[in-house]
Amino acid sequence: MSFASPFPEVDIPSQSVYDYLFGDISDADAERVALIDAKSGRQTTYREMIGRIDAFAGALAGRGIGVGDVVGLLSPNSSGFAVAFHGILRSGATATTINALFTAKDIAKQLTDSTAKMLVTVTPLLAPAKEAAAAVGIADTDIVVLDGDGLEASGHPNAADLMGPGLPPADVDFAPSTHLAVLPYSSGTTGNPKGVMLTHRNLVANVAQIRPLHGMVANDVILAVLPFFHIYGMTVLLNAALHARARLVIMPSFDLGDFLGNIAEHKCTIAFIAPPVAVALAKHPLIDEYDLSTLNTVMSGAAPLDADLGHAVSKRLGCRVVQGYGMSELSPVSHITPFDGGQRQMAMIAPLSSVGWTVSNAASKLINPETGDEIGLPAEGLSETGELWFKGPNVMAGYLGNDEATKETIDDDGWLHTGDLAQVDANGCVYIVDRLKELIKYKGYQVPPAELEAVLLSHPSIADAAVIGVNDDEGEEVPKAFVVKQSDSPLTEDEVIEFVAGQVAPYKKVRQVQFIDAIPKSASGKILRKDLRGT
Repeated sequence: MSFASPFPEVDIPSQSVYDYLFGDISDADAERVALIDAKSGRQTTYREMIGRIDAFAGALAGRGIGVGDVVGLLSPNSSGFAVAFHGILRSGATATTINALFTAKDIAKQLTDSTAKMLVTVTPLLAPAKEAAAAVGIADTDIVVLDGDGLEASGHPNAADLMGPGLPPADVDFAPSTHLAVLPYSSGTTGNPKGVMLTHRNLVANVAQIRPLHGMVANDVILAVLPFFHIYGMTVLLNAALHARARLVIMPSFDLGDFLGNIAEHKCTIAFIAPPVAVALAKHPLIDEYDLSTLNTVMSGAAPLDADLGHAVSKRLGCRVVQGYGMSELSPVSHITPFDGGQRQMAMIAPLSSVGWTVSNAASKLINPETGDEIGLPAEGLSETGELWFKGPNVMAGYLGNDEATKETIDDDGWLHTGDLAQVDANGCVYIVDRLKELIKYKGYQVPPAELEAVLLSHPSIADAAVIGVNDDEGEEVPKAFVVKQSDSPLTEDEVIEFVAGQVAPYKKVRQVQFIDAIPKSASGKILRKDLRGT
């Protein structure tokens, strides 16, 4: 049986993301600080930010970019990213956000698949951006370098070139329920990255679903270290926090000292993290050198958080730690623990080992992956383990140009099959057990084994290969390669690691290598990864 959200239904207006977030902003809120670039200290009010968003959208319109067009956005976190992202959406175009760690080959692949006409980036990433753009036929004048020297000096327009003329945004008309706002890329349950088609309604719905549960208010100061290009940072920071009129302290990358220093200096009240950061917060001696007393909530996502680790962070920092669950295909939040643990809405505190309850306006169910039978809620304790399915207004429109993968993920009744194994307790709290899918989650990033296997097999001294996720000494899941060498090859583990590292983004690197005589496979030729786990 399915179990619906226990939270009250919320209104999901038929609006664009821009109109939903900023359309009704008051004069008082417009004067609030929206963004602080932590490195420079530069502050941007909501009024200034919205003005720049409008100018960016107007500039795109002036260049003929609008409804039906895709713009690539390749940048670490900054106020400039926030303006460019919402400027693209305001113009009626679709933003395809690109991982800032991608190689030129990765960038080109996404630009090609998404049919992007333009690329927005920053100086530190210009080299791979230019290489990728050249490979797909994007002209230099269509590569915007936000912090660059400008069109006359470099051949690439910068933010000032674009927004200086102050062109008004175009009057765009589209249906929020079907018009694509963003195209992040996800490997889904298996295979290579696919464009996740998220509509304006998807993004508006997810903010509406989580806002009452997060409980963020305008006086909150939120540390924004999660990458905005990732759906987690995009929704909970760029969208939900701005909808709350909160203040974002923006970090371009994670550094523990900077992370702690920014909390202390800006008196941050909320921090969204991924589990690897929790390890440092629980154990690192540097924690004791900073005043973190203003921090009241740490929310973890992107990968399962161990309950003991979460409790250790809570005790060390003196704040509540909660976690949630989601995926790019769900915009991304599908299950959440409210910031108060669930006390107000549910009259109980969700166990930290759970990811909380199904979000508003949605339902979940567990399916036995072997029999296809539905698993009911238990009278007490935990249910049997089953694949988690989800239905709600935040479910993606599908995978770009890939009907087959879409049908494998979303069934005819609208249930999205997450590929994750879970249990549920009598109160409706969901517990993620393991992944039915083959993806490896390294520091919150998706690493498809098939992609690394293809790289390995391109090495002349490798006869066969398979990749699985294993836990390292710190409990982090890392890619491990099982390699069959060509006969008499002197290939070493270090050489394998170095070879792969030269061809993939840093987070995709193989971290462990084991040489074996043969890769176990089924009669149909499918790699038997479960057999490798005991090797």
